[in-house]
Amino acid sequence: MARVRIGEVAELAHAYRHVLTLRHTQTDELHDVVLFRMTGHPLTFYCMEARCPHLGASLARAPLRPGLDDVEDLIVVCPYQYDFTLRTGASSTGLRACVFAVTIDEGIVYIEPPTNDVIDGAPVWTLASRQAISEAWAEPPPMPSSTNEKPTSLASLGKSASFDPHTVPPPTPAPTTLVAWAALILRTPSPLHKVAYTRYAYEACAAGIDIGGGAWENGVWVVPENEQPPAWPPRMEDEQRVRPGQEGKRGKGGTERSRIALLHALANIEQWAIDLAWDIIARGARLSAQHMQTPTDPTPAMPLPRDFFTDFCQVANDEAKHFTLLQRRLLELGSWFGALPVHHGLWEAAVETSGDLFAPIVHLVHEARGLDVNPVTIRKFAAAGDQASVASLQTIHMDEITHVAAGHRWLTFLCAAHPARLSPVHVFRHCVKTHFAGRLKG
Repeated sequence: MARVRIGEVAELAHAYRHVLTLRHTQTDELHDVVLFRMTGHPLTFYCMEARCPHLGASLARAPLRPGLDDVEDLIVVCPYQYDFTLRTGASSTGLRACVFAVTIDEGIVYIEPPTNDVIDGAPVWTLASRQAISEAWAEPPPMPSSTNEKPTSLASLGKSASFDPHTVPPPTPAPTTLVAWAALILRTPSPLHKVAYTRYAYEACAAGIDIGGGAWENGVWVVPENEQPPAWPPRMEDEQRVRPGQEGKRGKGGTERSRIALLHALANIEQWAIDLAWDIIARGARLSAQHMQTPTDPTPAMPLPRDFFTDFCQVANDEAKHFTLLQRRLLELGSWFGALPVHHGLWEAAVETSGDLFAPIVHLVHEARGLDVNPVTIRKFAAAGDQASVASLQTIHMDEITHVAAGHRWLTFLCAAHPARLSPVHVFRHCVKTHFAGRLKG
């Protein structure tokens, strides 16, 4: 079998993933694949096409989760929730991604080429480039190794050497529905535990946990007590809270102090974004059932499919990843989340829309505003030579595109499902004018 030399095992062991660009020596055709490095001894590698066969979304930073049929199988999940087994490329959707055999010979890693073309017995494919993807979230979480003792303050988290959600074990007892997970996470003030519990909930959702969310009883939608979210998620006691706009000037990113202030403000946004995603999951079943009520059908079935909840579970998991990236960068710069004042403006938007089924509007407004601002912020950090922060901000920016897509998908779904067949454009414009302040770009 033809094979392409990728590099020494020692060269590939420092990153969980590499994007490999292969070049056809006769046609100059380029072909991208992703090499996945697993932990363990000896090291194990998998190789798959770099883009999902569904819509071409990149798999370079797509999350991994354990397989449902075999715990040793790993599944990569594209931004649109298409899943592919790393070992075979098979998907529960019926699609299949191309995978390439990986062999290790005397400490050298080789992969199967896209085609078996050879000239004079030698393969025509060569390695053109190899780019490491340094992303800790590419690995499935290891088994927890510490107690469930919660930090007492944001400052205590800041004094720790690292921000590692892997050290937090699952709650005991663990919630038995996804909505109960959402309510628990919304009641959790520690950002470390909020992030860790989000990961556990994401894995439970991928494993098929029941959604929950309540049911009709005598004409009233009743939600179990453990599935009821708080009106306002609690925060750590030493949080410095101010009104929106009163945080102080953050500068233009030219100094380290200014960049810390910008990263801190973004970390505050991401922590609230975790809660916003779980809030949609917690309220979705009740609001959607009430949304479908008519005079002739006062207790309609809840219309939302499981995909609604898995989409926003993915959003929550992404936001938890973003907070982790920002908190770790703050620690590297000698600061931490909580060292500066923050505001609760994002949650005020959630309160404003708490009785409105069209909560995905949040993801079409706040997330889209972020897409407008992020490139400017990234350029500021790049101009200052802060490439470590740029890498994190670029990851956040690409994920937020899929979050806007999720908001769009479910706004249009809910409008189509409504008995009156609502217009998504009219609903969007009405909700924006009703609930949101500030100028919106075209």
